[in-house]
Amino acid sequence: MNDGLADALNEQMNFEFYSAHVYLAMAAYCSGESLDGFANFFIVQAEEERFHAMKIYKFLNDRGRRATLSALGEPNNDYASILDTFEQGYAHEQQNTKRFYHLSDLAMNDREHATINFLKWFIDEQVEEEALFDSIIHKLKRIDKDSNAFYMLDAEFAGRSFTPPAL
Repeated sequence: MNDGLADALNEQMNFEFYSAHVYLAMAAYCSGESLDGFANFFIVQAEEERFHAMKIYKFLNDRGRRATLSALGEPNNDYASILDTFEQGYAHEQQNTKRFYHLSDLAMNDREHATINFLKWFIDEQVEEEALFDSIIHKLKRIDKDSNAFYMLDAEFAGRSFTPPAL
Protein backbone atom coordinates (compact mmCIF):
# COMPACT_ATOMS: atom_id res chain seq x y z
CA MET A 1 0.00 0.00 0.00
CA ASN A 2 1.49 3.33 -1.00
CA ASP A 3 1.64 6.35 1.31
CA GLY A 4 -1.15 8.20 -0.53
CA LEU A 5 -3.63 5.37 -0.05
CA ALA A 6 -2.61 4.89 3.59
CA ASP A 7 -3.09 8.63 4.18
CA ALA A 8 -6.53 8.51 2.52
CA LEU A 9 -7.54 5.56 4.71
CA ASN A 10 -6.39 7.46 7.79
CA GLU A 11 -8.49 10.44 6.69
CA GLN A 12 -11.49 8.15 6.30
CA MET A 13 -10.90 6.57 9.70
CA ASN A 14 -10.96 10.05 11.22
CA PHE A 15 -14.07 10.94 9.22
CA GLU A 16 -15.77 7.88 10.71
CA PHE A 17 -14.90 9.11 14.22
CA TYR A 18 -16.23 12.54 13.21
CA SER A 19 -19.42 10.87 11.93
CA ALA A 20 -19.93 9.36 15.38
CA HIS A 21 -19.58 12.88 16.76
CA VAL A 22 -22.19 14.15 14.27
CA TYR A 23 -24.66 11.44 15.27
CA LEU A 24 -24.12 12.07 18.98
CA ALA A 25 -24.99 15.74 18.37
CA MET A 26 -28.18 14.60 16.66
CA ALA A 27 -28.92 12.29 19.61
CA ALA A 28 -28.44 15.21 22.00
CA TYR A 29 -30.91 17.29 20.00
CA CYS A 30 -33.46 14.47 20.14
CA SER A 31 -32.93 14.02 23.88
CA GLY A 32 -33.47 17.75 24.33
CA GLU A 33 -36.81 17.32 22.58
CA SER A 34 -37.72 14.41 24.95
CA LEU A 35 -37.65 11.97 22.05
CA ASP A 36 -35.56 9.22 23.59
CA GLY A 37 -36.27 6.66 20.88
CA PHE A 38 -34.97 8.98 18.17
CA ALA A 39 -32.01 9.79 20.44
CA ASN A 40 -31.31 6.06 20.74
CA PHE A 41 -31.42 5.72 16.94
CA PHE A 42 -28.59 8.25 16.62
CA ILE A 43 -26.63 6.81 19.56
CA VAL A 44 -26.67 3.46 17.76
CA GLN A 45 -25.56 5.23 14.56
CA ALA A 46 -22.63 6.71 16.51
CA GLU A 47 -21.67 3.25 17.79
CA GLU A 48 -21.70 1.92 14.23
CA GLU A 49 -19.49 4.77 13.02
CA ARG A 50 -16.96 4.13 15.78
CA PHE A 51 -16.97 0.46 14.77
CA HIS A 52 -16.30 1.48 11.15
CA ALA A 53 -13.40 3.68 12.28
CA MET A 54 -11.91 0.84 14.29
CA LYS A 55 -12.29 -1.52 11.34
CA ILE A 56 -10.13 0.85 9.27
CA TYR A 57 -7.73 1.26 12.21
CA LYS A 58 -7.26 -2.51 12.38
CA PHE A 59 -6.87 -2.83 8.60
CA LEU A 60 -4.15 -0.18 8.53
CA ASN A 61 -2.30 -1.92 11.35
CA ASP A 62 -2.72 -5.34 9.72
CA ARG A 63 -1.15 -3.91 6.57
CA GLY A 64 1.84 -2.57 8.47
CA ARG A 65 0.67 1.04 8.34
CA ARG A 66 0.16 3.31 11.30
CA ALA A 67 -3.28 4.66 12.14
CA THR A 68 -3.03 8.35 12.99
CA LEU A 69 -5.75 10.30 14.75
CA SER A 70 -6.62 13.92 14.10
CA ALA A 71 -8.84 16.48 15.78
CA LEU A 72 -12.57 16.22 15.22
CA GLY A 73 -14.48 19.15 13.81
CA GLU A 74 -17.43 20.58 15.67
CA PRO A 75 -20.69 19.05 14.46
CA ASN A 76 -23.91 20.94 13.93
CA ASN A 77 -25.83 21.01 17.20
CA ASP A 78 -28.97 22.82 16.04
CA TYR A 79 -31.77 21.29 14.01
CA ALA A 80 -35.13 22.60 12.90
CA SER A 81 -36.94 19.31 13.51
CA ILE A 82 -36.55 15.55 13.72
CA LEU A 83 -37.04 15.45 9.96
CA ASP A 84 -34.15 17.90 9.62
CA THR A 85 -31.86 15.60 11.64
CA PHE A 86 -32.62 12.71 9.31
CA GLU A 87 -32.24 14.82 6.17
CA GLN A 88 -28.86 16.03 7.40
CA GLY A 89 -27.94 12.48 8.39
CA TYR A 90 -28.87 11.28 4.91
CA ALA A 91 -26.73 14.00 3.31
CA HIS A 92 -23.87 12.98 5.61
CA GLU A 93 -24.21 9.35 4.54
CA GLN A 94 -24.23 10.39 0.87
CA GLN A 95 -21.02 12.33 1.47
CA ASN A 96 -19.53 9.27 3.15
CA THR A 97 -20.48 7.09 0.18
CA LYS A 98 -18.63 9.45 -2.15
CA ARG A 99 -15.60 9.23 0.11
CA PHE A 100 -15.63 5.42 -0.08
CA TYR A 101 -16.00 5.56 -3.86
CA HIS A 102 -12.95 7.82 -3.98
CA LEU A 103 -10.99 5.42 -1.76
CA SER A 104 -12.02 2.54 -3.96
CA ASP A 105 -10.88 4.45 -7.06
CA LEU A 106 -7.50 5.08 -5.43
CA ALA A 107 -7.13 1.41 -4.52
CA MET A 108 -8.12 0.30 -8.03
CA ASN A 109 -5.67 2.73 -9.63
CA ASP A 110 -2.92 1.26 -7.44
CA ARG A 111 -4.11 -2.29 -8.10
CA GLU A 112 -4.20 -2.66 -4.31
CA HIS A 113 -6.41 -5.75 -4.27
CA ALA A 114 -6.51 -6.29 -0.50
CA THR A 115 -7.77 -2.73 -0.02
CA ILE A 116 -10.28 -3.08 -2.86
CA ASN A 117 -11.69 -6.16 -1.15
CA PHE A 118 -11.71 -4.41 2.23
CA LEU A 119 -13.55 -1.37 0.87
CA LYS A 120 -16.28 -3.50 -0.73
CA TRP A 121 -17.72 -4.14 2.74
CA PHE A 122 -18.00 -0.39 3.36
CA ILE A 123 -19.63 0.29 0.00
CA ASP A 124 -22.23 -2.39 0.71
CA GLU A 125 -22.75 -0.85 4.16
CA GLN A 126 -23.27 2.59 2.61
CA VAL A 127 -26.04 1.25 0.37
CA GLU A 128 -27.80 0.04 3.53
CA GLU A 129 -27.20 3.30 5.40
CA GLU A 130 -28.56 5.49 2.62
CA ALA A 131 -31.59 3.25 2.18
CA LEU A 132 -32.29 3.36 5.92
CA PHE A 133 -32.19 7.16 6.11
CA ASP A 134 -34.21 7.54 2.92
CA SER A 135 -36.88 5.18 4.27
CA ILE A 136 -37.14 7.04 7.58
CA ILE A 137 -37.38 10.40 5.81
CA HIS A 138 -40.26 9.07 3.71
CA LYS A 139 -41.99 7.76 6.84
CA LEU A 140 -41.57 11.07 8.65
CA LYS A 141 -42.97 12.98 5.70
CA ARG A 142 -45.87 10.54 5.37
CA ILE A 143 -46.87 10.74 9.05
CA ASP A 144 -46.43 14.54 9.03
CA LYS A 145 -48.54 15.78 11.95
CA ASP A 146 -49.95 12.41 13.04
CA SER A 147 -48.58 12.45 16.58
CA ASN A 148 -49.62 8.84 17.24
CA ALA A 149 -47.57 7.55 14.30
CA PHE A 150 -44.68 9.83 15.26
CA TYR A 151 -44.56 8.47 18.80
CA MET A 152 -44.91 4.91 17.52
CA LEU A 153 -41.79 5.49 15.42
CA ASP A 154 -40.04 6.99 18.46
CA ALA A 155 -40.96 3.87 20.47
CA GLU A 156 -39.73 1.61 17.66
CA PHE A 157 -36.33 3.33 17.63
CA ALA A 158 -36.03 2.97 21.42
CA GLY A 159 -35.48 -0.75 20.88
CA ARG A 160 -32.75 -0.36 18.27
CA SER A 161 -29.34 -1.74 19.20
CA PHE A 162 -25.96 -2.48 17.66
CA THR A 163 -23.96 -5.61 18.29
CA PRO A 164 -20.66 -5.21 16.50
CA PRO A 165 -19.34 -8.22 14.63
CA ALA A 166 -15.79 -9.27 15.31
CA LEU A 167 -13.17 -7.03 13.79
